[in-house]
Order: sequence, then structure tokens, then C-alpha cells
Amino acid sequence: MKNLQGKVAAITGAGSGIGQALALHLARQGCHLALSDINQQSLDETQGKLANYDVTVTQQQLNVANEQEVYQWAEQVEQQHGKVNLIFNNAGVALSGTVEGLSLDEYRWVMDINFWGVVYGTKAFLPKLAASGDGHVINISSIFGLASQPLMSGYNASKFAVRGFTESLRQDLELTGAKVSATCVHPGGIKTNIAQSARMTASVKAATGIDNEDSIKDFERLFFNTPASAAKAIVNGVMHNKRRVLIGPDATLFDLLVRLFPSSYQRIFTKVVKYRAKKALNNPD
Repeated sequence: MKNLQGKVAAITGAGSGIGQALALHLARQGCHLALSDINQQSLDETQGKLANYDVTVTQQQLNVANEQEVYQWAEQVEQQHGKVNLIFNNAGVALSGTVEGLSLDEYRWVMDINFWGVVYGTKAFLPKLAASGDGHVINISSIFGLASQPLMSGYNASKFAVRGFTESLRQDLELTGAKVSATCVHPGGIKTNIAQSARMTASVKAATGIDNEDSIKDFERLFFNTPASAAKAIVNGVMHNKRRVLIGPDATLFDLLVRLFPSSYQRIFTKVVKYRAKKALNNPD
């Protein structure tokens, strides 16, 4: 893909954070947009920010965990825009708790959105991307798809699954000579509202001594990358047909740690979490 002028991009989770930043960045380059989000109000806010751009923008309230809704949206996007060149499977949620403390329903919740939502989005749009003759699938994983963390087994599982799925997809596309490519994105800490909307069980406090509100605040202190910088890096990766895009120095660090210490990195992260928990308890502000 040489340029984005006149292309059509579909984005899930477009109401805020990286999804909204992607919409704005793509619009500046003349890319038409099909936006979706589960939150209609935030979706309207994103569309309002796009009012001054000379591109066509459509929107649809969407639950990516609902297979039928995703497939219907893909058909709708093709009908409204005539083609689809890019699908950004960006919508996601966070879940925190020990394995013992998390219920099976909570695991299903995070997997339905973070993993199955990506699978549905990929499968629903893939034939349409191929028909465009110039297609690209962009699936958002995480640094938690590079290295596992304590208290994040559900989130880790979903993001590792996205990584494995997307890397295999890229190989399938190359093997079959498809006119579609795929990129897996691993953002580090991005200043979005994902921590505020995360589900956090009582097992987090039992393991660390920190209540949920303070845990969220402590987690958000690690967010130093902006959605705008993430969007720029993602689109740049697409234009260069990269297999993997790491966003932020923390993502680069995680990737390096796993390469250098493929199993013992786990001890390092456990010690870091213990240290941060102790520090937060001693310095609550």
C-alpha cells in the first residue's frame, strides 16, 4: 500500500484512545472511515472531531463479541463505501486478578472481546479486503502479548492469542499469494481509558494489599505514550508492511527482556510487582 488517499478503513473501538487517534490520523491522509464502538456517545464524539476533514465517515454501534453484528457491519461498510482496504481490530478490554480469583465467565468475557472480536473482524472483512486488491489487516495485541504479567492471566491469554493468530494469518496470506497483508501491533502503556474500564477482582487486593482504585492509579502511572503517537506508529508500520509494530520504549524493553531471558523474565516481573505494591502501600499518594 503506497498511500491512503481514497482508501477505506474500518476501525473497531473508534470512540476513544488509539481507535479515535487512528481515525483522525487516517482522515488527515484522505482515507475514508467506517467507525464502530460499543459506546454510541464516544462514537459520536469521534465523528464530531472529523467534521472538518474531506472524507466520508460512517459509524455503527457495535459489540465485537457478537459474531452476527460484526459480519453485518462488514457487509454494511462495503455497501456504504463500495470497498474496504483496511480493518483495524482495535477494540479491547482489560481484566485483572489471580487465576484462582477469576471466574470462568470473566475469562470468557475478555476472550470474547479481545480475541474472538479480532477473529470475527478478520474473517468478516478478509474477502472484502482481497476484493479491493490492496488490503491490510491490523490486529492490536499488547506488550502483554509479548510477556506475561502477574495478575493478568486473562488479558495475557487474549493478547497472546491475537499475536499467534495474526502471525499465522500473515504467513497464510503469503503462502496463498493473497493481495492482503497483516500486521500485529504491540502497544506499551498508552494514555487511554482502558484502566478505568478494566474489570479487577478482589484477588488483586488479596495478592498485593492494594485496593482496586489505587491499583488503577498505580497502573496508569506507567502510561506515558499518547494515542496520537501510537496511531502514527501503526499507520507507518502498515505503509512499510511490517509484520510487528512495537509502540513505546516499554514495548521495546519487554521484547528485549523476553529475548534475553525467555523464562526467567517472569521472576523479574514478579519482583517488580511486589516492589511497586510495597511502594504504593508506603506512599499512597
